[in-house]
Amino acid sequence: MADATEITLPSYDLTGKVALVTGATSGLGRRFSLILAKAGAKVAITGRRVERLQTLKQEIEAMGGTVVAVALDVTDTRSISDCVTAVEGALGPLDILVNNAGMNVQALPADVTPEGFDTMFDTNVRGAFFMAQAAGRSMIARGQGGRIINIASIGAHTVLPGLTIYCMTKAAVGMMTKSLAKEWARHQINVNAMCPGFIETELNSDWFRSEGGQKQIKTWPRRRLGLEEDLDGTLLLLASDHGRFITGSLFTTDDGQSL
Repeated sequence: MADATEITLPSYDLTGKVALVTGATSGLGRRFSLILAKAGAKVAITGRRVERLQTLKQEIEAMGGTVVAVALDVTDTRSISDCVTAVEGALGPLDILVNNAGMNVQALPADVTPEGFDTMFDTNVRGAFFMAQAAGRSMIARGQGGRIINIASIGAHTVLPGLTIYCMTKAAVGMMTKSLAKEWARHQINVNAMCPGFIETELNSDWFRSEGGQKQIKTWPRRRLGLEEDLDGTLLLLASDHGRFITGSLFTTDDGQSL
């Protein structure tokens, strides 16, 4: 038992760590990249819209961060492999993966097309798995553990009307998280998932300003949208040494929206 004089408060300092964020071109991925860089990590920002990556890179450099921008399509396993190789060549061995890339095609179940179904599973499930696999292989080879943070959704455990396939993909990400956590526990790789509720981003802002979106917000216990910064604490906990005793967990951060 620690002496009272030895107790220190968490700092969440990530200085010296190398983090890779997928889907960093907008929304949560962009925010995660900024927060990890602010905490001292060297950050690899990845995604398909290269021009947006360059803008984010300039922002991180302006605040004194170390960053590299790498094009990545998570539906292409060759792109994943090339990305991890490029990141580690530029920044060093990977310590943290934020597996954030994802997408949604909104449709009622009767209207879902095979193409839409495949597109969502290719990105949200297949892409997330092979990205985690590539990061996990690197961490295992290095032998010093690591952190994998999968970005799921409250849709992993809650029915979201009109989002059946999306919820299916996020439920798969939840089970993938638990499975990888158990498989890689002996390698000191912590695998967890964040399950955010509805967070205001550029992708959904128009909807939530509409009459329908305002009605949806009023059905939630606190009648408000989440903000991107509401996820900062969970991200830093899972990425830092203070999360060393947490693995295989799904963190619901939704302000009670799923109650």
